[in-house]
This record gives sequence, structure tokens and C-alpha cells, in this order.
Amino acid sequence: MISILLVEDDISFSVMLERFLKRKDFQVEIAHSIEKAFTKLKAEKYDLIFTDLRLPDGSGLELLEKMKETDPSLPIIMMTGYAEVPSAVQAMKLGAFDYISKPFNQDEVLNVIKNAVKGEENEAVVPKVIKEKPVSKNTEGTSFVEGISAASKKLNEFIKLVAPTNMSVLVTGESGTGKEVVAKAIHMNSHRSDQPFIAVDCGAIPKEIAASEFFGHVKGSFTGAVNDKSGHFAAANGGTLFLDEVGNLSYENQIQLLRALQERKIKPIGSNIEIDVDIRLVTATNEDLQKAVNRGDFREDLYHRLNEFSIGVPSLSDRKEDLLLFADYFLERANEQLNKNVIGFSDETITCFQKYRWPGNLREFSNVIKRAVLLTQAEFVPPEVLPVEISNAEKKVIEFSTKEHERDLIIRALKEASNNKTQAAKLLRITRKTLYNKLKEYDIN
Repeated sequence: MISILLVEDDISFSVMLERFLKRKDFQVEIAHSIEKAFTKLKAEKYDLIFTDLRLPDGSGLELLEKMKETDPSLPIIMMTGYAEVPSAVQAMKLGAFDYISKPFNQDEVLNVIKNAVKGEENEAVVPKVIKEKPVSKNTEGTSFVEGISAASKKLNEFIKLVAPTNMSVLVTGESGTGKEVVAKAIHMNSHRSDQPFIAVDCGAIPKEIAASEFFGHVKGSFTGAVNDKSGHFAAANGGTLFLDEVGNLSYENQIQLLRALQERKIKPIGSNIEIDVDIRLVTATNEDLQKAVNRGDFREDLYHRLNEFSIGVPSLSDRKEDLLLFADYFLERANEQLNKNVIGFSDETITCFQKYRWPGNLREFSNVIKRAVLLTQAEFVPPEVLPVEISNAEKKVIEFSTKEHERDLIIRALKEASNNKTQAAKLLRITRKTLYNKLKEYDIN
């Protein structure tokens, strides 16, 4: 397999080029600076290098010169978004094999690689069939994508910390943030990973039949009970039971759930026999259960039983560094579901993704990408196939300019968010803590 080192500080471009090359069955590693490139070159041997002309710690020409001194036979291909003829001439004089401009043309890239790599491997450079990277077959989106943002690192740390225990975990977060995905990750990292993971949407269970759904029933125990039924607790025995939107349970159902958790026994409706159950309980909600306790809508003793350990799942707007990772995963899944081979996203589309607030979080992001892939007729998703509120997002973002305007911007954001400080902070693209500091600094009430 041909190995390529891609030296590029533009993350979106490097992800797209990496994806394209890997689909063509190349082995690709990325370095975002000259320093990191040399670190990789000391540890690994590559068949060729793609390097950008302009890098954060110097010029690609410097990398070219040094590599020609240490390994004159290594083909180096220069890239730039500026298409400067003098630079191209200089690069060729210094020994660059070739020079391409961004955005790249896929045929041009493959031809350059084919010409650069000599010998018996040449036949394998341009495969006839595009090979898809394996992705989860689960269309419900329960594959866990580890992010690189600070919020994601904290989330991953908490998952790995609590997963090996038997503690009950309460997962909180906005709608669409992937709370079930987190619950499944906890299960898969626990000693119960080879046992069942049973997910239940409490909001979809009528209170009249909740006891039957949870604990089961015997035939003839009530009208309509024509057969024996095993409930969710029995199905999850030995494994993990995940109760989504647990705050929707009626008060009576909360009592039944509490009793089962305390005694670790269940009794199917109509039966006199108690069944021992060994389950790990993970629950989720997008509401504040503590407030529900204060209102008297949720039992305090059950709340403490569920909340032995809590994990807050960050919103997508707090994980902007992870956008491309999620976009890549959702694109793979959409390609598989729709039997398409869209390679990636145009720079304009990525800019729209980064400017949009994503109130529907990962669920909205997944749906938008699936729809965009369906509508895309080219190799890269253009902004024209995005919903209008996303393609126009750049115009709606409020950004800080200078200190003199910060106070006005904060007031405008608070007004637009109806004085909701969390939403105002998101509009301003700062943390809520930073917003509170700014409010104090500028004496804004």
C-alpha cells in the first residue's frame, strides 16, 4: 500500500484530501506543521509527501529543501491555494516532483501520484474500485465518535471513569446531543459489555401499561394479556437497562421503579413469584430533574438512586472542534444508507457548518448531512443543497469586533435570546461563565 504524508494546516482541506486518498486505498498520515512532519518522518518511512506551501511554522519550501538533503529520491508534491507561478518555479528548481493548486482536482491528484511513484507498485496507485471504510451498521446512530474538543475530552474521561463500576448514571443534555450513544458507550466499556443493552423510551410508554413493560405479566392477569410477557428488566438481566426521558414517568411508575431498584427483585403482573435481577441502570433526561423534585413531580429518593454519578453531554455548539469528525462519520453513514459515494464537503459548506448554531445538535446535523448527500450530484457537498437557514447562517452570527463594541453586542445578543443567558452565550460563541464575567465588567443587568 502506498504511504503518503500530508503536511497541511488547513484542517478541513486535509480531512477532505485524506478521505479521498484513503478511499483510493492509500495509507495517509497528517502533520499540521513542519515540526510535526519531521517528527513523523523520523519515525516512519513514506513513499511520497504532499505539503502545503504556507505552513504555521514556515514554508513548505523549507521542508522541501531539508528533505532533498536527507532523502533526494523521496517525491514531494507542493500544494497551495494561491497558485503563485514564481513559487511553483522555485519549488520545481528545489526538486519538487510536481505542483498542484487547491481546490484539488481528483484526476490531477491521482495522475501526479501515479507519475511520482515508480516501480512495481505503479499498477496499484489508481484502483478501479472505490473501497468504503467500514462504518457501523446501526442506522440509529449509536456508534460513539470520540471528539477532540475540550468538552468531548471531559465527556470521554467521565465515561471511562464510571463505566467499569456498577454505579447508576444519569445522563443529561439537550435534545439530540446523543445521550443514548453515551449510555451505550458506558455499557460497552463496562464488564457487562457482552450482556444485553436494553433501551427504553419512557416518554412513549402509557402509564397504564408501564408496569407490564418494565416487569412483564402472566397470561390472563388483565384484559388483553393473552400470553406471558417478559419485561424490560428481565430482558436486561446481567446487562444494562437504559431509560431515556425518565422524567416522563408517572409518580406511580416512579414508586414501582424505585422498589425494583432497591430490592433488586421484580414481580410480573399477576404472578406471585419474585425474580432476582442484576442490572446496571443508566437513565437520561433533557430536563432539570432537580427542579422536578422541587416541584414535587419527581420523587427525591428515586432521583438520588438514579444520580449516583451524572454526566452532562455537551451541545454541538460547545464542540465546534469536533464538527468535521461528526461530519465525516455522518457522511459515511449516509453514503452507506443511500448507496452513494460522495467524497466530502466543499470549503463553503464547511464554513456554513461552522457558522450555524445547530439547535437540534447531532440529530439535526445527521439529518442535514443525509439530506445533503441525497441531493448532491457531484463529489463534494455544495452549500446549495443545505437548508436555507444553514446556508445563510454566516449572516446571522454575532461576532465580537473591538472592545468598544462588546457591550452593545452583548446587549443585542441578550435581546435576541429574550434574556436567556445560555442562548446569548451561544450566539456570542463564548462560554456562559465568560458572559457572566462580561456582564459584571460592563455593569449590564
